[in-house]
Amino acid sequence: MEYFLWIGFYFMTFYALLPALVSRIFGFRVFARGRTDREIALTFDDGPDPVYTPQLLDLLKRYGAKGTFFLVGSHAEQWPDIVARIHEEGHVIGIHNYVHHSNWLMRPKTVRKQILRTSEIIKRITGARPVYYRPPWGIVNLFDYRRLGHLQIVLWTSIFGDWRVRVGAEKLYRRMRRKLKPGEVFVLHDCGRTFGADEDAPAQTIEALERILAEGREQGYRFVGIDEMIALTERNAKAGVSASQPSPAMSIASGGDPRMNPNEGREESAAPAKPVHKSGPAKKAAVALWMLWEKIFHVLFRLRPAGDGTSFNYRVRKYAGPTLPLRDGQSLRSGDYVMEMHFENKMLYEMGMNSRSSVHTAIRLVREVERGLPDLARALETDPNGDKVSALYGISIIHRGSEGLGFQVFDLPKGLFSWLTQLYLRFMLSVINPDGGKRLRENGERLTPRMLVMERSDLLAWKDRTGKQRPSRASKAAAPSSVPMPVDPAIGADQIGRTI
Repeated sequence: MEYFLWIGFYFMTFYALLPALVSRIFGFRVFARGRTDREIALTFDDGPDPVYTPQLLDLLKRYGAKGTFFLVGSHAEQWPDIVARIHEEGHVIGIHNYVHHSNWLMRPKTVRKQILRTSEIIKRITGARPVYYRPPWGIVNLFDYRRLGHLQIVLWTSIFGDWRVRVGAEKLYRRMRRKLKPGEVFVLHDCGRTFGADEDAPAQTIEALERILAEGREQGYRFVGIDEMIALTERNAKAGVSASQPSPAMSIASGGDPRMNPNEGREESAAPAKPVHKSGPAKKAAVALWMLWEKIFHVLFRLRPAGDGTSFNYRVRKYAGPTLPLRDGQSLRSGDYVMEMHFENKMLYEMGMNSRSSVHTAIRLVREVERGLPDLARALETDPNGDKVSALYGISIIHRGSEGLGFQVFDLPKGLFSWLTQLYLRFMLSVINPDGGKRLRENGERLTPRMLVMERSDLLAWKDRTGKQRPSRASKAAAPSSVPMPVDPAIGADQIGRTI
């Protein structure tokens, strides 16, 4: 049964959840926000519509505005004259699948067929093949990154719920007015004939948009197609201007390294009272989804809290990997029981958001491991199956310095599990570490998962210790150094914690 649960976990994580989080939080392979001085991008989904799209085109023409239309292929097939008009009036045309179905609910092959079919329809009408793609509801799957390399995926900064009539033109106008600023990518809808939408909702969109276009023109804004928005963003990024605008790839800023006392290996100043890094609404929503997924993981795999559960969780299970030589002539063999450790992702995320640099994060994680090991040791003694456990076990992509706590580090055997684990843990590093994205680019080859193992006796030696007292075995295992250096901690198995 557990085998099938793992298959389901990996499928949902790597096919659907992880790509959605990566694209939303870090802008990986997608464009969502511009870096411009006075340009705003208007994008319209689900059309064309025989009633509302012509009205919208008239409105845009009246104000000299350009838009980007992500067309549903089946709708474009029905009304080719409208598609031709969109193209002739200088607007950008993109793909929104042949039918309005989520990519999570379709096989990769089906998604590809939908996109190719829509592309052929648009090319036949306009003579030009689209280069922009927006998946329905902004949801991508893992294979979209590989199969859609010829298309630029476009998401958005602001969505207003304009597919519902009950929102009303006045409320929609107020929502849009609050977001009227450079670099914004608005998503609106010129067709209400898709699942969950109201057929007459585009009427209120057009009414509210007219007021926005008028106010925007008075304030000196330009409404441009997504092609111009991307070109301006790339030019400004190279020139280093519009620094006040968040990066389209990542909005997390990182500060300087903390001041270190070389004799103590700790910070001289206390942690800041307020978070060092800020999250926008989109990132907060994505992180909330990630935390919900963690709770589901805990239930599926019956994790137990260590201590108060704010830092570590664990489970007792049989080890199923290769034989690992331990100290004192002992070995960990397939079939032996292990205490599998997991860090609480909420704690990791908050730590990263409150750390001034990667060094700061590493120091805090080392301390957290030291504080958590006594809790794990006490949990081992009280767990119903604790007497069967041979070792503490975890998987980490950050493992330097773990030997100083009493761990032994082993290579993770190559294979599908190793590759999936590396993908997941790299994503974890990007989230929890202020410099995670930079570290992945600079040290990608070295950031590979390792197995971390601590013998039962070494773990139990932590039972009555505090974070400032290390058992003698751990102290002996530490590499000799006259001046302690900041090191990367062992962050454990994170969400994975899975043996081969």
